Amino acid sequence: MENFDFWCGTRIIFGRGTEKQAGEAVSMYGKTALLHYGGGSIKKWGLYDRVIKSLNEAGVKTVELGGVRPNPTYELIYEGIKLCREHSVDLILAVGGGSVIDSAKGIAVGAPYEGDVLDFTLKKAVAKEALPVGAILTLPAAGSESSQYAVATHEVDGYPYKRDVVWENFHLIRPKFAILNPELTCTLPPFQTACGICDIMAHVMERYFTSVKNVELTDRLSEAVLKTVINNGRVVMKEPENYDARAEIMWAGSVAHNDLLGTGRQPDFASHMIEHEISGIYDIAHGAGLAIIFPAWMKHVYKNNLDRFVQFAVRVWNVDHNFYSPEQTALEGIEKYEKFLKEIGLPTRLSEENIPADRFEEMAEKAMKPGSIKKMTAKDIVEIFKLAS
Repeated sequence: MENFDFWCGTRIIFGRGTEKQAGEAVSMYGKTALLHYGGGSIKKWGLYDRVIKSLNEAGVKTVELGGVRPNPTYELIYEGIKLCREHSVDLILAVGGGSVIDSAKGIAVGAPYEGDVLDFTLKKAVAKEALPVGAILTLPAAGSESSQYAVATHEVDGYPYKRDVVWENFHLIRPKFAILNPELTCTLPPFQTACGICDIMAHVMERYFTSVKNVELTDRLSEAVLKTVINNGRVVMKEPENYDARAEIMWAGSVAHNDLLGTGRQPDFASHMIEHEISGIYDIAHGAGLAIIFPAWMKHVYKNNLDRFVQFAVRVWNVDHNFYSPEQTALEGIEKYEKFLKEIGLPTRLSEENIPADRFEEMAEKAMKPGSIKKMTAKDIVEIFKLAS
């Protein structure tokens, strides 16, 4: 196990009706909030009215900015920064999924900065301060509600770069509080639910697949989260209004990405970096992109740490350990993972999303190239795209 500095300063307010506590939570940080959200779903299901009522009762004034789309861009972040400055906003309250919360984080770190917020993404400057962010989660997936990460897309010469909003002082953008009411997720369409399940599993597996030895505690924690998501994922796909199953998945989504499961280990975020090129260009759902890329990445790298892939197969997917052929055991685990993704209705091939092969080399060259199990090269990424075709 390696040395680590674990920071998780997000207050979690979990359970039925907890959105009614939004006013109390926000008022701890000021009296003017930017209410940031996506489309009309929060108004359609009454969440907007309940949040506004809670804020009003707490004496919190609101400035609104809706319109966040999946794979958020800097265009709306700039608009939010302008509103925060004009109205002396004290806190940004993000109501939605990961895209909304990531956009809110971009606004939060950009509002106090005199330069262009894109400087942080381009590593031209280091963030020193940020407005506080609170979140009311409606889609368990990205884990942004209690993480120190945020991603947004900017274009350079027509190419959409989907990259981290900040690269240093990540703790500045970790939300101060997150309200998690599983009831809010019961109306999610099956495809969005499945995409969330895949994203949660990816966050766990990117920490699980490490080359660091003697990390038994976080191995076992990761395996428990994966098995919980698999079991309850099957339930919610058949029983979308099952509160208990929704609750398990919602809490798993936060635990998967609040850094607890990465303590003492070196993660491997190659799959996420590769997927960002796909969703950045073709604007597909991030979870769907991960369902395509992650199994292909596994097939490409499993021999680089065969023991870990065998462990994954045996402990997570209950594969019989073939002592005479550990490679066969590992491949069976990957196969079971891929079958689960298909079972919950996700694509596992680029062709299913009508993504052609004509930009493989371009995406591979421009992709970030991290890697713990195997350090990625452009050639590796092209091979992964081919395996995913």
